[in-house]
Amino acid sequence: MIKQAIGLCAIGILSAACSSKPSAGKQENELSMLVGTYTSGSSKGIYTFRFNEETGIATPLSEVALSNPSYLTLSADGKFVYAVSEEDGASSAVNAFVFDQEKGTLQLLNSQPTEGSSPCYVSTDGKKVLTANYGGGSMSVFTVQSNGSLAKIDTLFLGAATGPDSERQGAAHVHCATFSPDGNYIFATDFSADRLLQYAVHEKEEKPRPLSATVDIAPGSGPRHITFSPNGKFAYLINELSGKVIAFSYADGRLNEIQTITADTVRAKGSADIHLSPDGKYLYASNRLKEDGLAIFEVNSETGTLAKVGYQLTGIHPRNFNITPNGKYLLVACRDSNVIQVFERDPITGLLTDTKQDIVVDKPVCIQFAE
Repeated sequence: MIKQAIGLCAIGILSAACSSKPSAGKQENELSMLVGTYTSGSSKGIYTFRFNEETGIATPLSEVALSNPSYLTLSADGKFVYAVSEEDGASSAVNAFVFDQEKGTLQLLNSQPTEGSSPCYVSTDGKKVLTANYGGGSMSVFTVQSNGSLAKIDTLFLGAATGPDSERQGAAHVHCATFSPDGNYIFATDFSADRLLQYAVHEKEEKPRPLSATVDIAPGSGPRHITFSPNGKFAYLINELSGKVIAFSYADGRLNEIQTITADTVRAKGSADIHLSPDGKYLYASNRLKEDGLAIFEVNSETGTLAKVGYQLTGIHPRNFNITPNGKYLLVACRDSNVIQVFERDPITGLLTDTKQDIVVDKPVCIQFAE
């Protein structure tokens, strides 16, 4: 097995990262890749790589020290990175960085408290940044300033705890907050209330407006992450507790359920992440706690419905995964195996083959690409 180990360099807390090796600049077929981690072990924070989407080889570039950057996202132009610090209390924060794709370096712009503990998800439309605060049971909203930094929190929306699972839904948890593909709405997964919260985004209104309508999910489901199809016509929700994927049609802020199908057949109550291939033909959903791996579904392009075509075992605790923009590789952050597994995708069948080109990172959690 080929192990792609990351090179470490001495850095200060929240300083700009130093490069692990001289950089010749991005070449053809190379992507910038960022990895967020948990820092309770040997990990320093965020790691950057150059990833060749033809060979599947990752080259380490830089690192920046940041406490528990478990989830991060990039601006559409790739110039800015927003990463959470998944901490409790006053240490809970979202951090804005300038990103140099050629060198792979990150320079901190500023940090803002989320005012909700354990932020575990972050997204942006270029104007606003959203964090889903798992422990705080809330969604925070920040305005992006002209230099990419973040203004202080201007809105805090709260979830609820009405689900029947007293152990897992005993307190409010919001796990994901993201923009609709048309940019006019926000959807947040209210994990402990088994529903999706909805907000309207208007160009002339500074703050998102909460809508009274919610998308109700079967009690005890634990909605976690939602993703939209490339054409914007369908949405897919992975539910952590039920282990089921719900397919919706989508139009002008309205989600209408069209199918429910099981991803976690062993009822481990640990379903985590969900993504579509760039061509929209296959959907993947990760499961943890038992039979850790990815459920693979074929997507009917006309109806949006799913048919299960396979299951790929992975390392331990596949918290997050991502697919390269060309669709050739699927990378899995196996948190408790301390590796990122690199799988090659068959574009015809959707099935995966382990390339044995593991990238060694302590407690990897989130993978993002920038072209």
